[in-house]
Amino acid sequence: MSRRIDLPGTVPIFPLPGALLLPRSRLPLHIFEPRYLAMLDDALKTDARVIGMIQPDRLAAREGGCGLHRIGCAGRITQFSETEDGRYMITLFGLSRFRVLHEVDGFTPYRRCDVSWDGFERDLGGTEADEAFNRKRFLETLDRYFEARGLSADWATLKDADDELLINSLSMLLEFEPEDKQALLEAPSLETRRETLVTLIEYALRGGGGEGTMQ
Repeated sequence: MSRRIDLPGTVPIFPLPGALLLPRSRLPLHIFEPRYLAMLDDALKTDARVIGMIQPDRLAAREGGCGLHRIGCAGRITQFSETEDGRYMITLFGLSRFRVLHEVDGFTPYRRCDVSWDGFERDLGGTEADEAFNRKRFLETLDRYFEARGLSADWATLKDADDELLINSLSMLLEFEPEDKQALLEAPSLETRRETLVTLIEYALRGGGGEGTMQ
């Protein structure tokens, strides 16, 4: 995005299991619950138009915590449309990850958290590259994964996509457990995220009878 956003210290939180937003990526969402419709209306009234996507944490909830993972990713609302029955179709553009400091008490029907952006300065920079990425081998293993699950793909687009777009898009789109999605989110670099993604794909292939590993 060309416009620089002043990241707020308090963000509205949308806890959605399995929904992953990454910096410089786009996430379409269908908003229909009244509390999140209110959240969206309030966000659209601000200059930043920021919503924080985060994974619920069942273990933290059982231990008496806020029930959220400590790290999420903020997105700016870049597209939205309203249906005749009052629902919203929106697109979030990933800005930066954040660390939850604490939940804010208030009168909004949705949750809000004070957050820190420290340690995620790289998210606000340019596109990352993965110098160690073996694209040919990666796509061969991805082909086996898609075949095992009966999925189709636009292989021409996958082959032409830059490293970050390819790795981040697959991290967001492929069906992994919420804890696995969290691991992909928290990866400190694109290379680490790619290694995590490869591990998850190979684990799924082994579970489905697939053979071979991808270095």
